[in-house]
Amino acid sequence: MKLVLLFGPQAVGKMTVGHELEKVTKLKLFHNHMTIDLVTPFFEYGSDEGRRLVKLFRSEIFQTYAKSDQYGMIFTYVWAFNYKEDWEFVEGVCQVFEKEGAEIYFVELESDLETRLKRNTTSHRLEHKPSKRDLTWSETDVRTSMEMYRLNSYEGELKKKNYLRINNTDLSADDVANLICHTFNL
Repeated sequence: MKLVLLFGPQAVGKMTVGHELEKVTKLKLFHNHMTIDLVTPFFEYGSDEGRRLVKLFRSEIFQTYAKSDQYGMIFTYVWAFNYKEDWEFVEGVCQVFEKEGAEIYFVELESDLETRLKRNTTSHRLEHKPSKRDLTWSETDVRTSMEMYRLNSYEGELKKKNYLRINNTDLSADDVANLICHTFNL
């Protein structure tokens, strides 16, 4: 079993890269909005009830999948490095998979703001993430989150065995997926 944790700021291309990585490996993509957008028709985005359900669904999926005979999973996540809770979440997810003998791969994407704002409006993103279709809200979220959260790690902060940082500003999702695949022999 393998877990590829694909993280970075909003609209950096995590889901799109995940779709491409899924095409060239036997990994299955579980992008973070699969649970967020499941819950938001019932509970407001970020509400206590919504967060609880998202956490519950993710936990059950992780635990069940980690025990399965599947090849592995790609999980996308916006990791706020300045929030202890996000570090704990990532550690918890890793523990679920490691307990079952999985190999964990950390892939951090970074890109400049202008590129991210363009990617925020792509048809692929909007097709797969209904909560991002309010472009005014979504663009504001991309911009304001940078003031509250540190969405990329500091140089040398992540001391993980299988860690890859990619600036994908000028790379296609296909190129990034192939780089990940070859780096980690997936």
